[in-house]
Amino acid sequence: MLGVSFASGRTARYLMLALATVSLTLMFTDHADARRRHHRHHRVHVKHSSYNPPFASIVVDANSGGTLQSTNADALRHPASLTKIMTLYMLFEQLESGKLRLDSQLEVSRHASVQAPTKLGLRPGQTIRVEDAIKGIVTRSANDAAVVVAEAIGGSEENFCKMMTRKARALGMSKTTYVNASGLPDDDQITTARDQATLGRAIQDRFPTYYRYFSTSVFTWRGSPIRNHNHLLGQMDGVDGIKTGYVRASGFNLVTNIRRGNRHLVGVVLGGRSGGSRDATMRRLLAEHLDEGATRRTVAAITERNPSRTASDEEPAAKTPSRPAPAPVEVASAAPESIPTPAPRAPEPAAKPEPAPLTSGVIASKLAAIPGSAEPMKPVRVKTVQVRMAQAKTIAQNAIKAAMPRTANAAPVAEAAPEAAPAASVAASAGHPAFPAPLPIVITRNTPGLGEASIGTPAPSPSSTMAYADPNRGPPPMTLGAQARAMEASAPAPQVVASAAPSQDIAPSTGTKPVAHSGWIIQVGALESESEARQRLNAARENAGRYLGRADPFTEVFSKGRKTYYRARFAGLSQDSAEAACKVLKRSDISCMTIRN
Repeated sequence: MLGVSFASGRTARYLMLALATVSLTLMFTDHADARRRHHRHHRVHVKHSSYNPPFASIVVDANSGGTLQSTNADALRHPASLTKIMTLYMLFEQLESGKLRLDSQLEVSRHASVQAPTKLGLRPGQTIRVEDAIKGIVTRSANDAAVVVAEAIGGSEENFCKMMTRKARALGMSKTTYVNASGLPDDDQITTARDQATLGRAIQDRFPTYYRYFSTSVFTWRGSPIRNHNHLLGQMDGVDGIKTGYVRASGFNLVTNIRRGNRHLVGVVLGGRSGGSRDATMRRLLAEHLDEGATRRTVAAITERNPSRTASDEEPAAKTPSRPAPAPVEVASAAPESIPTPAPRAPEPAAKPEPAPLTSGVIASKLAAIPGSAEPMKPVRVKTVQVRMAQAKTIAQNAIKAAMPRTANAAPVAEAAPEAAPAASVAASAGHPAFPAPLPIVITRNTPGLGEASIGTPAPSPSSTMAYADPNRGPPPMTLGAQARAMEASAPAPQVVASAAPSQDIAPSTGTKPVAHSGWIIQVGALESESEARQRLNAARENAGRYLGRADPFTEVFSKGRKTYYRARFAGLSQDSAEAACKVLKRSDISCMTIRN
């Protein structure tokens, strides 16, 4: 019995010792884990507090163009994935011009597939629809999709980036340079908060139909949902996009568009220390300045100043000054030799175009280009008769008055000689308010015994020094007395040719002064013939009749060297009507730009 009790007591001691050892082990382990957790949390806190990227922000009133808030708005920063806003701008331009469609398939290259995340996981040889690429760029900020788009448009990402930089300059983003299509880290890829606000406004002004993709909250790709990185979508009333971005050098970036009631603001935050702090800063800025926004749109849409404009839709850059249109010449037989011939006027110097000023991201240009036309340029040769005379008007009027009582027996217009018809058509064209040349030669003679007035364009004769002049050179010299005598002798019979009535949709010309048009003007094209310009006016009125029903259509001729073009324009519009009409016409693939008259 004693041995059994001793053995039981020893066993109990062993058990107690084991329990004490386990307890001590657990106690030290928990203490070590706690210390590790404390140190790790401390390191994370120190790392977060030490990350302080350069900050910049701006809030712009899209209705007035005014800047409501700015902090380092013009300081150079890295755009990160905000770069993809310009990538999509270039893609939307291709869709608008019809060069690509939403269902077009874009091929994936090896270069695109090896881009760093985030991405869609595209593989070389695959294809992706344009619409899927847009949604992937907007939601996941897919770098591989951005490069696919760049190579499809520019042939290579490098060439595409040059195109993006040129586009930035055309929009007035003077401090922005792109070197890749995705926004991945690169020291040479720079921008400013003001430039990003300009781009955020321009992309929705230019592409209202495609801008809606920036409000995509969820995109399903290969059966998996992808949520938008822009957390303000659906959380702040009125926010409809547009893009987030982050790289270590830039911090957390965000461009946001908000429409609430009649107010419209665009905000930019660059250099947030975290996604949450960036979003909170944007909410605060928009909330503080929303009530300051204008309730009526007064600023013109941001337009491009593109140096490589096409002549089919806009005026070519003039290299030489254009010669002013000569006035119609009226020659009378009464003492014509006493009228001196004035020396040709020196051509007026061409006004040197100056860069349009940048004011809150608005390019103030009276003839800003709206690219996208593919109409070819064709040379048009124009020959005209130009004769300049002075002090003849009074003599011609007196001769006409003297002949008027005896014109009752004159031949009617329908019985006019065939050779007088061209003169009538030329006289009709002179009533065109924007047609500078050709102009008619009006000859009035008062021959004893006849008393009728003959108006026409005579054929050149050896006894006359009149010649068909090149419109690019000054008029040739002539002897008025010899001209009048030759015409007197060669005229077969006195006839009266009535001037043709002007076109119904073009206001008649008043002398040599251009017709003044009131209100805002929109231009819907610059064509190579007047008939094409009129067709463009009719097409524009059919598509935007709500705004152009009471507008004043007219054409305006301009030339460069030997080429002549006709602007198709509407006048008499308000600013709101002009801008609304242009938006409707652009959706109908008709180029349009607004001009302050």
